[in-house]
Amino acid sequence: METNLLNVKKQITEVENRLLAAIKSSDVKALDTLLHDDLLFITPDGQVLTKAMDLASHASGNMVIDYIVSVVDMVNIIEDTAVAIVTIETKGKMLNQPIEGKFKYVRVWRLSENHWKVIAGSCMAL
Repeated sequence: METNLLNVKKQITEVENRLLAAIKSSDVKALDTLLHDDLLFITPDGQVLTKAMDLASHASGNMVIDYIVSVVDMVNIIEDTAVAIVTIETKGKMLNQPIEGKFKYVRVWRLSENHWKVIAGSCMAL
């Protein structure tokens, strides 16, 4: 059981890294694979985003990331669900408005059809 738990935590760290790379490059195809169709995400200002809204911001070029690094702080596994706490430092623009700083994210990943997908998340500025 311990080995399986460590393996799942490693998988979550890997999909977090793939998600970060997809965000940085606005890779809509990769984001489409990593985000669940029913995703709900709360931004630091309280706005609720869906998968469609997130993909549209990347496809349109409204979201531009110049710099982004992350550290996976913690992963809890609950059956077919994983909760990841991640610290991200980023710089970029959303709708030509600067985004810069350090943020704490919580992402909920669910194993769906043998693939980990984000089903929910939120972030706050640090």
